[in-house]
Amino acid sequence: MGDAGEGLVDAESRLAERMEEREQEKRQARQGAKGGDPERARQLESFRLARTETQRQLELATHEARKQQLKNAIAELDKRITELSKR
Repeated sequence: MGDAGEGLVDAESRLAERMEEREQEKRQARQGAKGGDPERARQLESFRLARTETQRQLELATHEARKQQLKNAIAELDKRITELSKR
């Protein structure tokens, strides 16, 4: 029973962390959209949505090769988000 409780706590903390990340991303997107390039803001939001979906897929993946593909995709999306955020 202890393991199940730990899993629930882990899931709750991951959810809270992800919600906090999304709020921060929304704030950054709003700031970027106010005075910036609308195409850049659209691209940034697209990458963020893709990252969220890829993260969801990673949590559900069971095969190790697929998990690695998804981790690589997330790393690439993070890199692109970072590059766009710097501009």
